[in-house]
Amino acid sequence: MRSDVTDLGRVVVLAGGLSHERDISLRSGARAAEELRANGVTVEVRDADASFVTDARRDPPDVVLPLLHGEQGEDGSMRTVLDMLGIPFVGAQARASRTAFDKPIANGVAENAGLTVPESVVLPHATFRDLGAQTLLDALVASVGLPVAIQPARGGSALGVSIVTEAAQLPSAMVGCFAYGQDAMVQRYVPGTEVAVAVVDTGGGPRALPPVEIVPDGGFYDYQARYTAGATEFFVPARLPDDVRDALGRAAVTAHTALGLRDLSRSDMIVGQDGSITWLEVNVAPGMTETSLFPLAVTGDGLELGSLLLDLIRLARAR
Repeated sequence: MRSDVTDLGRVVVLAGGLSHERDISLRSGARAAEELRANGVTVEVRDADASFVTDARRDPPDVVLPLLHGEQGEDGSMRTVLDMLGIPFVGAQARASRTAFDKPIANGVAENAGLTVPESVVLPHATFRDLGAQTLLDALVASVGLPVAIQPARGGSALGVSIVTEAAQLPSAMVGCFAYGQDAMVQRYVPGTEVAVAVVDTGGGPRALPPVEIVPDGGFYDYQARYTAGATEFFVPARLPDDVRDALGRAAVTAHTALGLRDLSRSDMIVGQDGSITWLEVNVAPGMTETSLFPLAVTGDGLELGSLLLDLIRLARAR
């Protein structure tokens, strides 16, 4: 237990919400609160429900750790509310969070910063309805080619994501994607080693933690593979040459900086057989569950999750 927690005041971990990732958010919140309590912090876990703003206006917390995933949590809306209430919080500010959450826009920012991103197109559901699905799918195959990765343009936890290797799979993949969002991002599939790199900044500037190599049993890191214990094997640090691991760290810090993020983030990337790095996306509210990548990276760096979260809370409290 650390002795430097008496000046933190009331800490609220915000978890839950109404997105498709509610259950994962609740698990993240419970894990983070447990780790913080082990470090002597008085923590209250709150849902992002209708009573939160009323209660926060009457008795505002001294600092909030937002662990909401998906919409509300990562699209900047709840962070805007916290700003309106004058409550300091850990993590990216609202504008940067909105940019990072929108995958096509974030990809453009990353590419402009010098990172390699997959070729992609964005197709709204309304476009399919108005212009004809089959005609557009035929044009998609001719333009981007196969295989492709299809995912909601705004979302997380691999919900609505699929890998398509044959044209006949496209219609059902698009329907599955549109179940989780109105816009589909279709990217050229990049084979290789899937890696996640966390970035933290406790006041000395952003730095990358050891890359986490992801090896799902089924070959695809989908929702079940992410959150079912034993369904995926992880290696920390990734089983890659030192120069590639260093390059991954630089890429993650570049994305974090270019997108204007703060405190913590996690970039997902692919390493090709030739050592090339393709940046896929960034998460501004990384999961904290027992199978999440961010805690694995923290442990791999020789840190303790609760102690790191405490440092980030102290930093936010001082802002």
